[in-house]
Amino acid sequence: MFLVLILAAGLWGVGYLAGVSRTARIVSVSVLLAGVLIIQLTLPDGHPLREATGGSAALWLILGGTAVLVLIYGRVLQALRNRATPQTADEPDAPSDKFSETELERYARHIVLRELGGPGQKKMKQARVLVIGAGGLGAPALQYLAAAGVGTIGVIDDDVVENANLQRQVIHRDADIGMPKVFSAQQAMQAQNPNVVVLPYHRRLNEEIATDLFGDFDLILDGTDNFDTRYLANRTAVALGKPLISGALSQWEGQLSVFDPTNGAPCYQCIFPEAPAPGLAPSCAEAGVIGPLPGVVGSMMAVEAIKVITGAGQALRGEMLIYDALYGESRKITLTRRSDCPICGTAKS
Repeated sequence: MFLVLILAAGLWGVGYLAGVSRTARIVSVSVLLAGVLIIQLTLPDGHPLREATGGSAALWLILGGTAVLVLIYGRVLQALRNRATPQTADEPDAPSDKFSETELERYARHIVLRELGGPGQKKMKQARVLVIGAGGLGAPALQYLAAAGVGTIGVIDDDVVENANLQRQVIHRDADIGMPKVFSAQQAMQAQNPNVVVLPYHRRLNEEIATDLFGDFDLILDGTDNFDTRYLANRTAVALGKPLISGALSQWEGQLSVFDPTNGAPCYQCIFPEAPAPGLAPSCAEAGVIGPLPGVVGSMMAVEAIKVITGAGQALRGEMLIYDALYGESRKITLTRRSDCPICGTAKS
């Protein structure tokens, strides 16, 4: 038995020195132990080879079972650690306030706009924007915020890229399937504009982290597809006085608004006091969605973000823009703040 263990240790050590991956070394040792187990189960008692390898299958079964349990425990423990700890790189330095020649040329079409100019572009460079979700709405919003020169962009999402995402989430590529969306998006954004800082948070937004996370940003964009996260984002944004740009999709129709009670606009819960009953607001996976629609609405969210940051034009505060792609129509409706809203109402106890 000791001879086999020495041989297993030798295989592991040689593999380590040769630079063989940990998985390959585990496989090689497993093959050795499986061979020994076959010997113990097939050869008769007293056979020299069986005696040389321990003389009993029970010992190897116990040893193998223990090893499997240890591996499973290690994997589960690592998964719990990954879930509990934000998977982010060290935060890079904030972008400089000064523009390089390359940046001046890149943003020239912004700088010549009367409503933006150099001061507006500088405000964007200094801005910190958080995007919740790197999916249908988040993908185009992230792309255009990065291209426009928003200095620091955070993105939080706990999902990974799937094949079914690629019909509409154009920030991700086929080669990114299986990669966390925040890291896929980060690669695409920094490849498009290396002058911006992208902060990826590979985890789900929850009550424990929402306040601290939102506190690091000036503006929040909500591109999520579930009401629990939407209400959480709204509560946190209102509590911190942060503008919240929210978009939503269904089949051929999209909508967006800027919820900003600090500036007199209603909050999300003023308009949607309760989540709809199950089945009344099916997700894109259940009801379907035309591929370019998230690009249209997500790009509109990026435009609203630029307007809020720079003060250009009139942002969609107190208004909701509804776009019907099937018939090529758009309309705006006025939104009113509710005094009895439990989140931002003046009648709160």
